[in-house]
Amino acid sequence: MTKFISAWKQYFSYRYTKAEFIFTVIFLILTLSTFSRFLLFNESRQGAVIDDPVLNYFQAIDLNGLLFFAIYSSLLIALISFSFDPDTLLTGLQAYILLVLFRMSAMYLIPLEPPFGCIDLQDPVVFVLGTGKKIVKDLFFSGHTSTAFLLFQTTNNKYLKIYFLLATVIVGASVILQKAHYTIDVYAGLIFSFASFQIVKKLRTKYAPSNKLK
Repeated sequence: MTKFISAWKQYFSYRYTKAEFIFTVIFLILTLSTFSRFLLFNESRQGAVIDDPVLNYFQAIDLNGLLFFAIYSSLLIALISFSFDPDTLLTGLQAYILLVLFRMSAMYLIPLEPPFGCIDLQDPVVFVLGTGKKIVKDLFFSGHTSTAFLLFQTTNNKYLKIYFLLATVIVGASVILQKAHYTIDVYAGLIFSFASFQIVKKLRTKYAPSNKLK
C-alpha cells in the first residue's frame, strides 16, 4: 500500500501528469459512452454472413464460463497490477481507448451477421453497455481477444505476461469454438490490438508528460 500511495503521490505532484490522467479518464468515459450507443446502432444494421471454412467443421460449444473467467480475471489482475505504476496504467488505458475507436470504425465499415449456429456471448458488461439489450453483431473484430492481448503487451511482469497470453489463447479459441465470432475476427483483433499498443507506446515515448519525471 505504501508503494501504491508513493507512486501516485509522486505522479500527481506534477501538474502536467495530473492533467494527462484527468484527460485520459474523461476521454475513456466519453469513448465508452459513444461505444454503447454505437452498439445499439450497429445492431439495427443489416450485415453480411461470411463463409468461414473453419466454422464448418464443428458444432458450437458453450464456453461462456471459461471465456469470461479468463478475460475478467485478467482484467482484475491487470487493474491491480497496473495501479502500482501510473505510467503503465495510463499506457494501457490510452491503448484501450484507441482499440475501441478502431473497433467502432471496423464494425461500421464491415457490418456482419453472427455465424450460423452461434452460441451468444453472455457478457454482462456488454449487456450493460448496450443499455440492457442483447448485443450479437459486435463482430469485426473480437473485442475480448484484442483486450486480452492488449494486457499481455502492456504488462512488464513476465509471470503476468504468461497469464495474459494464456488468457488470449483461451478467449480467442473459445469465441471461435462457440461460433460467437468468425475466425477472421480473432486474427484481426490481434492485429488491431498490436497496432493500438505500438501507436500509443511510440507517442508516449515521445510526448508523454511522465517522461519529464525520468
